Amino acid sequence: MKIMEEIKKKMKRSNVLIGMLTVQVIATGLQLLSKVILSHGTFVFALMSYRHVVATLCIAPFALIWERESLKKVTWSIFFWLFMIALTGIIMAMGLFYYGLKDTTATYATNFLNLIPIVTFILSTVLRVEKLRLKTKAGKVKLLGAMLCLAGALTITLYKGKVFHVSHHDKHQNSSKDHANMLRGTIFLMCSCMSYGCWFLIQAKVSKVFPYKYSATFIICMIATIQSAIVGVCIDRRKASWKLGLNLQLITIFYSGALATAATFCLISWAVERRGPTYPSMFNPLSLIFVAIAEAVFLGQETSIGSLLGMFLIIVGLYSFLRAKSKELTQIGSSNAGDTEAPPPENEVTVHPSPTSNMELPILAHESARFQSKAIEVAIPPIQTQEEKECL
Repeated sequence: MKIMEEIKKKMKRSNVLIGMLTVQVIATGLQLLSKVILSHGTFVFALMSYRHVVATLCIAPFALIWERESLKKVTWSIFFWLFMIALTGIIMAMGLFYYGLKDTTATYATNFLNLIPIVTFILSTVLRVEKLRLKTKAGKVKLLGAMLCLAGALTITLYKGKVFHVSHHDKHQNSSKDHANMLRGTIFLMCSCMSYGCWFLIQAKVSKVFPYKYSATFIICMIATIQSAIVGVCIDRRKASWKLGLNLQLITIFYSGALATAATFCLISWAVERRGPTYPSMFNPLSLIFVAIAEAVFLGQETSIGSLLGMFLIIVGLYSFLRAKSKELTQIGSSNAGDTEAPPPENEVTVHPSPTSNMELPILAHESARFQSKAIEVAIPPIQTQEEKECL
């Protein structure tokens, strides 16, 4: 009996760990499935439109049951910024990522997802919405981590080295085309990272005045569905591009909407509540390792010394950056607790993380990018809530 009780206690303690490992496995499956169907000609905006239809239906019950009253608080100002979140974070960022994934490999594209916190950090520093704090140890380690990540990205892009194959599986037919379009895919992925960085600057303000995670995600998914459909129709109106069949494309759509969006959202929310915002982010590099192994084994993708070295630098740099950021935020929180000065102006907002704001971000970067945006102070036009308008 005592042995069984000890086993149950250990299982309870490891529940969050198992949940985060599940998130990374789901992320791995999403990247591989997306790569396969995109390589076989699936239209990017058709995939995005159908994916967000499924995501909207999965999130709707949570928003309508638990946060029904919050929908009444959506003003035109809040709706505008939710519209901009969908435009920058899904249409631009996710769309560019899919085009980059199509022209490169799943492992190569996943490396760029790990760079999103670093890009967000650079943007916030350049725009002077976050300080470097180089006089502190955490600030120096954070800068070193960012430099290691950028060095890893450059290594993967510019250095190949010896190439070898893990399995004897035949590579997919479009591999030669992928290599020919590697430069174009890299540009798409870089632009995707930039779009995600801008996305978090907008989210910093919105999540302050509309902190309802399920309702915000529900509205953003609806808007993204409409935006994807409009942009897609403008690019390609052929029925064949929008046609669905009982094939891998349909499986990917339901997988990405139900598991990679709704299920992952719930697991990350639960982990943040149990262990804090730092815990889920520490598992993100595992997805990169899982994708690299799975792509090499199941898709026969070649692996190079340069890619392995770059992956190692990115993982070490990201861990260093996140650990330093965690200590820095702890120090800031401790100092603010005893601070009696006047509150900051209304047009500056400090964002505390909530599992909603980055829901539609590809899973690998979810927590790391949102964790990076926690301390960002953004100076954008203030958003008036319904109560403030009534007072006026």
